[in-house]
Amino acid sequence: TPEQIAMMQRQLAAEAEKRGLTVPQYIEQLKAQAMQQHQAQMQQQQQQQHQHNNGQQQGQPMPINPGPPNPAALAVANFLKSQELKPRTCILDEKRKDMFRVKRAIRALQSPAYVKARSKNPLLPEVNDRATAENAFKLLPLSLLALRVSKVDPTHGHEGHNHAKPKRVKGLWTVRIEQHQEAGDEHYYVWLYEGSQWKQKLYAVGALLLVIAVVLFPLWPLFMRQGVWYLSMGMLGLIGLFFAMALFRLILFIITMFAAPPGLWLYPNLFEDVGFFDSFKPLWAWQEGKKGAAGSSPTLETTTPAQSAPVESAPQPTGSAPAAEAGAIKQRPVAARHATVEEVEDE
Repeated sequence: TPEQIAMMQRQLAAEAEKRGLTVPQYIEQLKAQAMQQHQAQMQQQQQQQHQHNNGQQQGQPMPINPGPPNPAALAVANFLKSQELKPRTCILDEKRKDMFRVKRAIRALQSPAYVKARSKNPLLPEVNDRATAENAFKLLPLSLLALRVSKVDPTHGHEGHNHAKPKRVKGLWTVRIEQHQEAGDEHYYVWLYEGSQWKQKLYAVGALLLVIAVVLFPLWPLFMRQGVWYLSMGMLGLIGLFFAMALFRLILFIITMFAAPPGLWLYPNLFEDVGFFDSFKPLWAWQEGKKGAAGSSPTLETTTPAQSAPVESAPQPTGSAPAAEAGAIKQRPVAARHATVEEVEDE
């Protein structure tokens, strides 16, 4: 109100008169004091922030700032990648990544190999004890070269949706990045740093040269073009032979399925998920009810006569009644052994 404003002006005039100053001079003095107080507060905040950053370097969590990797962090990453950390493959964001345990990385940083590497590369930080080893390791998450992860259920979050659950790969963890990047012995970290790309560059150059060579095929010498033609004809012949063999084995199985059940397969592992040479082993096998028993049936076929041979070669006693009894005794071991073979086939 006007009365309050007039009262404030009278108070300012009285305070200025006590200090022997005019009202404008007194106002300028108040402004200077306020500016000094503000600067003092700013300096105090900067000191507190500096102390907070020092405390983080002594083991407290540090913020991850994206940007160019620290040269020291790159040196540590290259050293750890050259060591045997026993990495295992995991799935992160539907991509395969290499994962390792922290205790193996800390052990590598405290090994004599690190001391030897540091004598050649001055960018590697000094490591004297466990604390300095952890500080050197923490350079990796700070530069986004490796991040801490934890195992998650790949089917989590798919309940109530119409799409199918993702297929779980046996032996592969599905992981996610953790918010707190700690360095415990049992924690797992995943590599985001792929290291030197010279192999990929070399492969790219080779692929480019191959494409150029194919494009320049009309300019090849005559003997090279004839050689390529013979090779292509040979590959087509092998492919045709493979399809002919697959058709022949199918026809053979259909014939033997009615003539001699349960049917005979030629090269039973031809389309199985095995190696190239294992695809042609064994040569033949009888059709089995359970998957995977075809490969073991030829062995059982060859061992069954060997088990019954000693019984058939037993001496025959004289007389009709004893002979009948001997025949009964002779058949019991055969039946028992035949049952054992069936059990092996079921397994």
